Amino acid sequence: MTSLYSSSLLAAAALLPQLAFTTPLPVPAHPAAATRLTTPDAAEKTLAGKVLTDKGEALPGATVFIKGTFVGTSTDQQGNFQLNATFENGPVTLVFSYVGFDTREIRLQAPDQAINVGLSPSATLLNETIISASRIEESILRAPVTVDKLSTRQIERITTPEVLSGLGQLKGIDVSSASMLFTSVSTRGFNTAKSERVIQLVDYMDTQLPSLNLSPGNLVGIPELDMESIEIIHGPASALYGANALSGVILFNSKDPFVYEGLSMRLRAGQRDLLDGQLRYAQKITDKLAFKVNASAFRANDWLAQNYGATQSSVNPAGSSLGYNAVNRYGEGGYTFSPFQKLSDDTAPNNTNANPELYGKTAYLPGFTEQQLIANDNRTSSYRLQGMVSYLLRDDLKLTVDVKHAEGTATYQNLSRFRVKGLGSNQYRAELKSSKGFVRAYSTEDFSGKSYEFNQLGTLIQQAPTAEGGFRSYQDRFYFTYNDAYGKARQAGMTPDAALTAAQTAASATQLAPSDPRFSTLRERIIQDKNPSTGAQQYFNSYLHDLSAQRQFMLGQGGTNLVVGGAYRQYRLGSDGLLFSDQDGKRIVNYEYGAYGQLTQTVFEERLKLALAGRIDEFKNFKPAFSPRASAVYSAGENKQHNFRASYGRAFRSPSQLEQYLYSDIRSGLLLGNIGNGFQGYNTTLFASPQTLGAASADPARLKTYEYNAAPLQLEQVKTAEIGYKGALIANLYADVSYYRSRYDGFIGAQLFVGNTDGSRPTTAQLAAGYPTAYSNQSQPTRVLYTYVNSTQEVKTQGVTAGLAYYFRRAFNLTGNYSLNVLDKSNLPAGFQTFFNTPKHKYNVGANGQAGNLSYSVNYRWVQGHLQEMPFAVGTIQDYSTTDAYLGYLVPKLGTTFQAGISNAFNANNNQVFGGPQIGRLGYLGLRFDLQ
Repeated sequence: MTSLYSSSLLAAAALLPQLAFTTPLPVPAHPAAATRLTTPDAAEKTLAGKVLTDKGEALPGATVFIKGTFVGTSTDQQGNFQLNATFENGPVTLVFSYVGFDTREIRLQAPDQAINVGLSPSATLLNETIISASRIEESILRAPVTVDKLSTRQIERITTPEVLSGLGQLKGIDVSSASMLFTSVSTRGFNTAKSERVIQLVDYMDTQLPSLNLSPGNLVGIPELDMESIEIIHGPASALYGANALSGVILFNSKDPFVYEGLSMRLRAGQRDLLDGQLRYAQKITDKLAFKVNASAFRANDWLAQNYGATQSSVNPAGSSLGYNAVNRYGEGGYTFSPFQKLSDDTAPNNTNANPELYGKTAYLPGFTEQQLIANDNRTSSYRLQGMVSYLLRDDLKLTVDVKHAEGTATYQNLSRFRVKGLGSNQYRAELKSSKGFVRAYSTEDFSGKSYEFNQLGTLIQQAPTAEGGFRSYQDRFYFTYNDAYGKARQAGMTPDAALTAAQTAASATQLAPSDPRFSTLRERIIQDKNPSTGAQQYFNSYLHDLSAQRQFMLGQGGTNLVVGGAYRQYRLGSDGLLFSDQDGKRIVNYEYGAYGQLTQTVFEERLKLALAGRIDEFKNFKPAFSPRASAVYSAGENKQHNFRASYGRAFRSPSQLEQYLYSDIRSGLLLGNIGNGFQGYNTTLFASPQTLGAASADPARLKTYEYNAAPLQLEQVKTAEIGYKGALIANLYADVSYYRSRYDGFIGAQLFVGNTDGSRPTTAQLAAGYPTAYSNQSQPTRVLYTYVNSTQEVKTQGVTAGLAYYFRRAFNLTGNYSLNVLDKSNLPAGFQTFFNTPKHKYNVGANGQAGNLSYSVNYRWVQGHLQEMPFAVGTIQDYSTTDAYLGYLVPKLGTTFQAGISNAFNANNNQVFGGPQIGRLGYLGLRFDLQ
C-alpha cells in the first residue's frame, strides 16, 4: 500500500506543471451579471454578505465561489456567507449558485463586507450542473445520455433507512432490498439482489468489495449528512468508466470542507428500535488548509424473509405429507427412497431397506427458518468513520488525502442468503486535482467479519451426529424414522396417505429443536468454522488498488473540447484457500487497465453539441475490449429550453473475481471459477438412477447425449441506442423522456454438472466409482462441479422512461414518472432464463415544497408484479407499492430542523426480492442541527 501511494504522489508531482492551468473552472454565466466597484484597501480581506431570493427570503446552502478556483463557501441558515479573496492580480468574480435559481456573477474590484445578492428562479428550473455523464462539468439539460441528479435537500427528504432504496422514486431505476440496509440498484432490466452491472462511486472511488465485486448498498458508503449530490447515469457507460458500467453509474459527490464548514448533526429514532446518528464537522484551518470528519452509527431490528412456499426445484408441493423444500427454510435435505440404498440409525446401522411403497418418493427434512438460524439476533447496523484533509497548493490546484472505515451487519442474497456480520472495508485516497485534470490513487481493503451462510448452516446442523462422538446424523435418524413409521402405520391398517402423514409427524419429532442446548452448541461451532465443508462462516480479505488520471484540453476558440484519461486497477485476492484458489497461501494478483478519450464539438451558436468517446481496456484473463459512444444534443428555443439527445454506445462487464477464481469445496460439491481451459463433464440428468447411469455407460452413443461442455468465461456485452428529450414543455412544466433499445450478449450464469476437477471429462470407470458417494469424496477427481458460463443466446430489450415536474411555486411542486421495460422473447428458446427480473410497468407520483421554514415531500410508488429468476430462488413478485413522506421545520435561530418521516406508510405489500423479506412500515422522529 505504501509503495502504491508513494508512486502515485511522485506521479502527481511530475504532472504538476501540466495540471496547473490558468483556465478558469467552467461556470455558467448570468446574462445580466452585475459589477460592484469599491475601493481596495488591503491585498486580502474578508468578503461577506447575504444571498436571498428575489422576494427577500434567505437561501441557506447556496454556494459562493471565486470563479476559476476551488475557493468557496456556502451560506448558513440565514443566507449569510463570508470568505477571503486576494486582489493582488486584479478584480475577482464571485459566482452564486442555488438549485432552481439562475446562477449569478458579481465582479469585485476590492474587498466588500456588505454584498447582498438576489437570485431569481431559473427560466428552466433545471440549471444544475453534473460531472458524471461526460466526466467534465456540463449542464444536466445538455447531458448526452439519460441522467438524474439529487440535490442535498432532496437527499434529506429520503425517508427509507438506506438512501439507495429511496432512488426507486426516480424514473427507470429498480431497487431490490434483500434486507433493511442491503439494497441493489439497477437500470433497464437484469436486476439482481446485488449490484453487479451498475458501479457505485464516492468522489470517483469505487465502493465495491474487492472480493465480491459488489457494492453492499450504502452500508460502506458515506453518511447522507456529507452528500452534496447523487448523480445516476442510466444505461451503458463503459466508454468513460470501463469494466462493469454495463447498466449505469451511481456517483455520490461529498461536501467539500472548504465550501461546507461547521458542525452538523442528525439524530433519528423510530420504529423497530431504530436509532440513527450522524455527525459532520468541517473547518478551514487557514485559507489553504481544511479538514472534515464524518461519523455515523445506525441500528434497528431487521426484516426477516418468511416465504414458506415451495421452491421451483422442490419435488413436492407446499403442504405435502412428504415435506417440501421451502424458499426461506434451510437444511431441508431431500431423500429419494430406492431399493439401492440402506437406511440407518444408531439402533439399526446400515441394515434397513426402504419400504417398497416409498420407492421413487422424496421426503424432505423440515429445515430451519431465518429466525431460528440467527438465534433471534435480527439487529442490523452500520458504522462509518471518515477523515479528510485538503490543501490548496494554488487557488485552482488542490491536494486531498482521506481515510475511511465502514462496517455493518445485514442480510445479503445471492446463491443463498447470507448473514453478514461486521462486513466492511477500509479505504485510503490521495488526489491532486486542478480545474482541468486530476491524478487519483486509492486503495480498498475488504473484510468479511463473522459472516455466515444460512443454507450451509442448516445443512450442517442436520448432518451433525445426534450426540457428541456419535456416528449417525439427525438427517439419518429422520429418514430412518420416516420409513419405519410409515411401515408401522400401514401395518396398523392406515391408508397410504394417512401413513405418509403419520410418518412425517414421527420423523419431524426427531429433528433437533432450536430450543435444545445442543442446537446452540452446533450453531455456534458451525458459524465459527471457516472450512467450507464443515462450517458456514465466509472468509475473505482482499485489496483493490486503483490509479487513474485525466486531463481536459480546450482546442482553439471554436468550442472543441478534448478529454483524455487512463486507469490501472489491481486486485490482490486473499481467502486462505477457503473462497478463492489461493491454497498456496499467496494472494492471487489480477489486473486490468485502460485508456479513454472524448472529443466534444459545439456548433450553430452552441446549440448543437456533438461528442465521440471511446475506451479500450486490457485484462489479465480476457481479450481487450473497446467501448465506443457517439452522441448529439440539440438545444432549441429562445433560452435553449428544449434539448433533444441521441446516443449509441457499447459497454461490457468483466466476470467478477469470484466468477474467475472461486474455489469452495462444500463436500457435496465443488464451486469453481472458470478462466482456464473450461470444463467437460456430464449433465446431472445422467445420474437420475443407477439404471440410467448403467445403461448410458454401456452405450457410448447414448452416453454422448449427456455430455456437457463449459467454455472459459468471456466478457458480457451490450449495445444500446437511445433518444430523448429534456426541457420545459410550457411555463413551469418540465419533462425528461427517453427511449432505448439494447442487445445483450454473453450473459454470465452458472451450471451444475459432474466432471473432473482438472477440467477433463470423467471416464466410465470414474463415473461408476463416484456414484455410491454422490461424487462427494473430496479425495477423488470426479466431483459435482458448479461453475460459471456465458450464455450464447442474444437477448434484446427496449423501454421508455418519462418524467414530468410541475413547479407551481416554491411551496408546491408536483412530480410524476413512468417506466416501461420490455423483454423481447421472439428469439428466445422455451424455458430460457434471462434473469431480466424487471417489471414491465412502474410509476411514481409525488408532491414537495417549502413554505417559509416548513418543508415536505410525499411520494407514492407502484411496481407491477414480475418473474424474478434469482440464483437463490425463482418465483413471481406480486404487485407492490409504497408511500413515503417527510416533514421538516427549521428554526433558524437555533440552527435546528425538526424532522418526521415514514416509509411504506400503509404497510402495503413491498416484497422487492423473491426470497427476500417484506419491507414494512418504518416511521421516525428526528432533528438536524447545523452550526456554521
